[in-house]
Amino acid sequence: MQTLPPASPAAAPPVREPRHAPVAHLIRGGVVEGVHYGSVVVLDADGEVCFRLGDTEAAFYPRSALKPVQAVAMVRAGLPLDGELLSLAAASHSGEERHLAGARRILDLAGLTEGHLRNVPDLPFGASVRDAWVRAGRLPSRLAQNCSGKHAAMLYTCRLNGWSLDDYLDPAHPLQRAVAETVEELTGQRVARVTVDGCGAPLFAVSLHGLARAAARVTTAAPGTPEARVADAMRAHAETASGAGRDVAALMRAVPGLLAKDGFEGVEAAALPDGRAVAVKISDGADRARVPVTAAALVRAGVDPSRLTAFAGEPLLGGGEPVGRVRPVDALAPEPRPSACA
Repeated sequence: MQTLPPASPAAAPPVREPRHAPVAHLIRGGVVEGVHYGSVVVLDADGEVCFRLGDTEAAFYPRSALKPVQAVAMVRAGLPLDGELLSLAAASHSGEERHLAGARRILDLAGLTEGHLRNVPDLPFGASVRDAWVRAGRLPSRLAQNCSGKHAAMLYTCRLNGWSLDDYLDPAHPLQRAVAETVEELTGQRVARVTVDGCGAPLFAVSLHGLARAAARVTTAAPGTPEARVADAMRAHAETASGAGRDVAALMRAVPGLLAKDGFEGVEAAALPDGRAVAVKISDGADRARVPVTAAALVRAGVDPSRLTAFAGEPLLGGGEPVGRVRPVDALAPEPRPSACA
């Protein structure tokens, strides 16, 4: 099991061009047609790095993979949600009706409306949901945008604490200062840079190693703590944190006890209750590489490969028939001896 986070975070990771390495090949007809670059880190149950590939220490933006940490910060600040609504607070949802209804419910609890949201109006993230939305002639909305659960929870947290609502996305706002402090505590390092995420919320640059460390600390926290409440909610309501048919929800269903969260631009973090954790960044942001590389990293962490066959990589088609596959590089293949990460 991992030890408690240090009282004082380490220095911020360096801001530099990341030194990514090949992490996945596109194999067509036995020939490498393309290469996805990226970085991978695997932590053992004691929090030590037992495998790394690429640049795991440079500053990068975790995007929505940081949402569980943001949710922890809100629970620490008094957010009383649990279960499905807390999972939605950490979600990159597909915009299904249950997601919209949940976000409305959080706003109702705060005595607020969709008009108080400051995220960017958008169409639903889920492809089938978005297609149906467009066919019905519906326009982009703040509620349909995939971060609306997080924004509704942020507003609820502000209302409970008597904090101002109109500027809740300002990095200097008490809510965002609390989020930044939680990010630094759980990642174990200072934030390197602050920018604006796609939804309008502050986004904090940490290292891939720090992201994996935060995921591990969330999953190993004592029962009843804010960290454990967030992890329990997301695992019990995986489709609320993502959507029907989404790979990250399927991954949590496939591996008992796993907490996983994806993010735009090819990011994913996942951790087991004993503290084993992985974090992945695909340089070009491709999900077709993110999914099999994350699965390969989990095998490196000691997860039974038979649970991960559905995530081995999508086929490449030729004439409508499979002629190849997106495949993790050989460096990510399981070791012939028992994994040092297990």
